[in-house]
Amino acid sequence: MSDDQPADGQTDDLTQTSGATERDYDYHTGPVTLRGSRVPGTTTDQRLLDSRGPSDWVHTDPWRVLRIQSEFVEGFGALAELGPAVSVFGSARTKPDSPFYELGIEVGRRLVEAGYAVITGGGPGAMEAANKGARDAGGDSVGLGIELPFEQGLNEYVNLGVNFRYFFARKTMFVKYAQGFIVLPGGFGTLDELFEAITLVQTQKVTSFPIVLMGREYWSGLFEWLRGTLLAEGMVAAKDIDLLHLTDSVDEAIDIIVAADRHAEGAAPAVTPKRPE
Repeated sequence: MSDDQPADGQTDDLTQTSGATERDYDYHTGPVTLRGSRVPGTTTDQRLLDSRGPSDWVHTDPWRVLRIQSEFVEGFGALAELGPAVSVFGSARTKPDSPFYELGIEVGRRLVEAGYAVITGGGPGAMEAANKGARDAGGDSVGLGIELPFEQGLNEYVNLGVNFRYFFARKTMFVKYAQGFIVLPGGFGTLDELFEAITLVQTQKVTSFPIVLMGREYWSGLFEWLRGTLLAEGMVAAKDIDLLHLTDSVDEAIDIIVAADRHAEGAAPAVTPKRPE
């Protein structure tokens, strides 16, 4: 999932009450929901990364570490018994009448029929579509939400939801509890998840992890740039680009995920348990 921002020019809903500005939507910060004048003007990620302002942040970082730790504990605890799953990413801006939305529904449904839970960013658009397909098929429909300036909450088709303050904790869950990624058309958030995943596979931080891009017409320009610029300039190897699968067929996408999953099960070597790193 991506977490694409609202369309250009779109702003959050603001109301004026007794001279005070209130935001007319639910705002989720971890497990806490805020409304109206209680909604903060910045996100937790922003406050962590912002180097401006007074130096008293030095004294609050240790507490942030504990909060970050709690997000990993909550995420691990919620998802540890999920079973086989696939993370599906795509734009929050995808409209319900878009063919990409219908594609998301079909992907979610087919993944459940193949025995997988569906994990998304829990937002609207393509994420909602994949969650809808999974839920309607009777499967586990997981949403991993994130605190954003324009918080929209988890979509109604999520039956297991976890909200995060920090992107890096959330991204860990997308990879740790998935057998692969299916990437629907999307924007910056989708590209962020895509390239993080391909980097983890390329550097062998994760293995036997298929990445499938749905929509040849939409993604063909990206592949042309990868081959015509990055590969031509020697910035990547041909085998790196081959880690990405491009298709218009939901059947083919599911087959790629299943084949990689079975290969990983058959190739898993016996290892001696080591101390936690």
